[in-house]
Amino acid sequence: MDAERPLPCEVKVIDSASLFRLEERAGDLGLSQRLDPTWVRANAAPGGTHYLWPALWHALSHRPDVPDHVRWELLITLRTGDRVVSWLDVIPDDFAPLPKVTSREEGTQVRQLLDHAPSVREWLLREGGGSDRL
Repeated sequence: MDAERPLPCEVKVIDSASLFRLEERAGDLGLSQRLDPTWVRANAAPGGTHYLWPALWHALSHRPDVPDHVRWELLITLRTGDRVVSWLDVIPDDFAPLPKVTSREEGTQVRQLLDHAPSVREWLLREGGGSDRL
């Protein structure tokens, strides 16, 4: 972690195709904060809007082949209309080109949703699916 390095000062808004790609990329790189892409494809709303909120820089000193990356809070819109929160590690080359939220109001709304939405694990337990499905 690099506490001196400033986080991106933007909230990213992504579509489902971008979410699937980012989750798969995190898996390919062996990054620790990600969801099972199969679960994401089965549960994320196909036409949904999802958000990334920067949380911290993360470095894998034992894996110099993996660039420093940002650990993002991830707000996922599900097929059911529910929203859930998770984490997603994304390298700079992948997050830089993503569109960002353009209004303060939308950013404020995203923060409120992140603060009140259940985690994926909580949602699964509530829905009776168990967290072992991740």
